[in-house]
Amino acid sequence: MEIVGWIGSFLFSICGIPQAIQSYRDGHTRGLTWGFLAAWLGGEILTLAYVLPKADWPLITNYAVNLFFLGVLLYYKLFERAK
Repeated sequence: MEIVGWIGSFLFSICGIPQAIQSYRDGHTRGLTWGFLAAWLGGEILTLAYVLPKADWPLITNYAVNLFFLGVLLYYKLFERAK
């Protein structure tokens, strides 16, 4: 069951990669609303705070990786690159 948790966590954590790559290439995240990004950030932070004391490493890894990709998206939302 531990392997299933790690595989699921890995797959879930890489979901942000395509959007982060697209945002990097385009230099913006115009298609993503502030509401979406704020909800995603809030969900990541709160669930990470919930699982940290439990030391659930597959989920901690998932949320930490997701926060990284979300950081990329937030960067391009705040600092749009001029073309």
